[in-house]
Amino acid sequence: MALPATGKLQGFWVHTVLGMRFVSAFCLHFYGGIIHSKIMTAEDIRCSNDLSMYQRLREHRDVKRVNELIAEAEEEGPTGIRRNLLATSVRLTERMAPSIAKMADECVDLLGVEMPVEIYVYSSPQFNAACFKPEEDRVYVMFSSALLEGFTEPELRFVMGHELGHHVYDHHGIPIGYLLKGQSRPDPALALDLFSWSRYAEISADRAGAHCAQDMGAVAKSLFKLSSGLTSKIVEFSLDDFVAQVDDMEVGDQEPGQGSSQSDWFSTHPFSPLRVKALKLFEDSEIYQKGKVSKADLELGVQSVLSLMEPSYLDANTGTGETMRRMLFAGLLAVADAHGGISEEELEIFEKFFGKYAFSDKLDVAKIKARLDDRVLEVKKKASQTQAMQVLRDICTIAKADGGVQASERKVLNHIAKLLDLPTSFVVQALDVAVELD
Repeated sequence: MALPATGKLQGFWVHTVLGMRFVSAFCLHFYGGIIHSKIMTAEDIRCSNDLSMYQRLREHRDVKRVNELIAEAEEEGPTGIRRNLLATSVRLTERMAPSIAKMADECVDLLGVEMPVEIYVYSSPQFNAACFKPEEDRVYVMFSSALLEGFTEPELRFVMGHELGHHVYDHHGIPIGYLLKGQSRPDPALALDLFSWSRYAEISADRAGAHCAQDMGAVAKSLFKLSSGLTSKIVEFSLDDFVAQVDDMEVGDQEPGQGSSQSDWFSTHPFSPLRVKALKLFEDSEIYQKGKVSKADLELGVQSVLSLMEPSYLDANTGTGETMRRMLFAGLLAVADAHGGISEEELEIFEKFFGKYAFSDKLDVAKIKARLDDRVLEVKKKASQTQAMQVLRDICTIAKADGGVQASERKVLNHIAKLLDLPTSFVVQALDVAVELD
């Protein structure tokens, strides 16, 4: 769930708490369990793929360029995050909220946060929270009034730990919002990598929140509240029933997307059943005293689970993979040509992405556009519905990263969705989903 409108506060990108459609993740098979409180650091529990992708992305030329621009702006003085928070919300001092201050101190100790943490609350009927990039040597965490009033202390500790986890792991160091919504157009391959990394980053933040909560029953109940928007004042919470709902959504070895909302599948975040599976592996790992799964096997398992959301068809040496690539190529070409023709800048971007499938002077745009429907229908025939969704998701992601999507371009995307028997809401979700981490 993002802050009102765009998930930013007067231009400042933030990480917001778990959105409602992503939050069933940490609830199954944990009830009654408590994390064994052996000594461990935040780095001990960080998802390995989050770390490796983070390190690689930090070295990407575009990420470096944007971070340098941000650093230059910060050298001129504070950007005003704290001033805006003081003006638009209420700072919770230890005197005003001693239990929240104590909770923050406990999370700071468990996660090794080395900066003072300031807590704010703003008026909102929605369950939400956010962690801002540090400024003036402080970390800022903000809660909605509804969340503070509707959650118990153990439940709030999970949310607090999740938000501070983004800070501890320096997830702000990958300015995903600036990269994907900035004025300059990012490399399409970078856009896909950013979405992939963000899913692993959420796994790390989930682990940090659970480490702080130390109460899996409370974690499950907090996820129920975030997912439903309800509290026990209205509905009698049944953990068994909630777990049964998630079990009904389990994908097992099936094709992704079965038994769940199509629009959930290809979001910035891993959708609920995948997070459930990833965190069940985490609970069973050697990180806990009773765990039997090694850290290496844990990360391999998480990678296997989340790989269901990755565009592996780009390199697959199969007939289906080739068919999917041909649809991707034709779809991107048709979308780009839908608004003012294909510019030289767009051609350059496509060449960087497609490599040997690059454009040339002899490219017959009209002919390829005329064959778009055939290529889409061929994917519908040879690939699974989930694979078809994956290609359309990637077309949307690249089109969005290419400087925004016009109405004429949305029309092409909706046409592709119709041919694939997918709802237009899938296109809306793929184009309009917030790019910030939660």
